[in-house]
Amino acid sequence: PKAVEFVVRKRALKTGVVAFLTLLSLITVSATIGLLAHFLIWDIQVNSNSGRRHSHQLKDLQEMSENVVDEIFVDSALNKHYIKNNVVRRTAEGDVAEADVMAFQFPATEPRAERESKTHAVLNQKIRNKRAFPINVSAVQANGCGKRAVPLIVNRIVSGSLAVRGAWPWQASLQRSNIHQCGGTLIGNMWLVTAAHCFKSNANPRQWKVSFGTTISPPLMERDVKRIVLHARYRPPARAHDIAVVQFAPRVAFSDDVRRICLPAAAAPFPWNSTVYITGFGALYYGGESQNNLREARVQIISNDICKQPQVYGNDIQPGMFCAGYLEGIYDACRGDSGGPLVVKDNKDTWYLIGIVSWGYNCGQKNKPGVYTDVTYYRRWIASKTGL
Repeated sequence: PKAVEFVVRKRALKTGVVAFLTLLSLITVSATIGLLAHFLIWDIQVNSNSGRRHSHQLKDLQEMSENVVDEIFVDSALNKHYIKNNVVRRTAEGDVAEADVMAFQFPATEPRAERESKTHAVLNQKIRNKRAFPINVSAVQANGCGKRAVPLIVNRIVSGSLAVRGAWPWQASLQRSNIHQCGGTLIGNMWLVTAAHCFKSNANPRQWKVSFGTTISPPLMERDVKRIVLHARYRPPARAHDIAVVQFAPRVAFSDDVRRICLPAAAAPFPWNSTVYITGFGALYYGGESQNNLREARVQIISNDICKQPQVYGNDIQPGMFCAGYLEGIYDACRGDSGGPLVVKDNKDTWYLIGIVSWGYNCGQKNKPGVYTDVTYYRRWIASKTGL
């Protein structure tokens, strides 16, 4: 059989530089597999606020690329032909080009046009599928986010249903003095998003750590917190702008058990009454203690018209907030769930972070559903602080 390599160009340099670097990559990898290759160019535009990527962002891009390429082709009709992929990174004149070199094996009798057609079909299907709501498709495919390795079976947090390992791989626990304080959501291999009120009494990163996995003790892995960035307009005890991002080190390697969630586009709408999911290590009842095991719940988004009614929360619901849960109560987040994720999946089983557990009255009370920070409202702020 004939081995075929496809090079994915991540970012364009000057025409001459790209041609030279791509040729150099071809020669190197072709020598490795011992066969002459032909090329199929597929552009993924990855935006950067600065126009150039810093070193940690380049590392992010490399890890994300390798994950997404494996996911695309292993789970496709070409899985028997797919061999491997490898990111090749090069710099020139202060700019950066990255190529993801993918190797395939096809029968020698199969025409080149047919091979290219099959590969294009897989890429187009994975990248341009219509979603349940508008998203940044190129960003999703570039970072391999929002995928889980286990089936979805959930009941509730309050009154308690345990999450199985790998069910919510973006869930994190933020701890101070080795005690769980808040949840967090993995949005990059060195970034979490959480609630600002988690740090209203202590925002010294040296006194915090983050852990991953479905149990706090023992954790699947732990990381040191390096930086805590609160929204500049957060002013406790006011509840507005209840959002923060946390940088940790060393960065994590993504797996079935630890994976980033996708972030929706800033203008992405989601319909009221949508089914969404919350997870956390919080108490099972008001006044209770946080739990060692991760729990999960299925709730619904509640319209602002309902949530702003006097018997619910009235004028306390401000821009950048929304409600989710049930007016009859029962299923809800509670103490210790703060900062954790409210997520939704699209019709392609890709998961997105749309809310951050923020506040509420008691836990699971009638007419007092949970209130969440609206991630789409703060999407540009997240990007400005993390580059994601």
